[in-house]
Amino acid sequence: MTPSTGSADAPPAAPTTPPVAVPPRGRRVAETIASLRERILEGQWPVGGRIPTEPQLVSALGVGRNTVREAVRALVHAGVLECRQGSGTYVVSTDELAPVVARRIDSDRIDEVVEVRRAFEVEAARLAALRRTAEDLAALDAALADREAAWHGGRVAEFVEADAALHTAVVTAAHNGMLAELYASLGAALRRTIARTMGEELTPDRYVDHCRLVEAIRAGDPVRAAREAGAYLEPPPGG
Repeated sequence: MTPSTGSADAPPAAPTTPPVAVPPRGRRVAETIASLRERILEGQWPVGGRIPTEPQLVSALGVGRNTVREAVRALVHAGVLECRQGSGTYVVSTDELAPVVARRIDSDRIDEVVEVRRAFEVEAARLAALRRTAEDLAALDAALADREAAWHGGRVAEFVEADAALHTAVVTAAHNGMLAELYASLGAALRRTIARTMGEELTPDRYVDHCRLVEAIRAGDPVRAAREAGAYLEPPPGG
């Protein structure tokens, strides 16, 4: 009888653990872009609103800083997000329409920008007077206070941002999603027109009171609100 080799009594080989699949970097970025888009489309970050900071996104999405940066950069390039120096990154669109509109705007067409602003802002003010909520009024009051503080402090760059924020708050209070998206596409041009009007110094002759606009919206007076919104965007006599 042939002696046993003992192989039958040998302990079974330890199972090998398959390595955890790490998505290629390009795929991680694409998935992060999709996650950001989904949150925007779901309204977690509305048009005109600021998205969370980079560290917050890293924590929420479970990806690295570089992946978040590339995803945000891609959405900025697509015209969905806009980075504002010293302020943060904001949602300016939920689709591809805004970039098309924005590309048609340049510094040589400033008069056309003002005309488009007037068309949007007059109707937005009218609708805001009819639809504003308590939250909208609080946002308008805060934006107006920031604008006034920046003006009295003589801080030009801060005033430009605060003034744009107030106009955006009026559009938000209109509760018309399409209007908000179209207006957001004018973001850079909006700041450019304000900055050009203000110049390098805030002087009394350039001050335009927006208190009456906010009060007309608060009073629920659409006619007065529209009139106030249009008054500060009227072309100069003979213009």
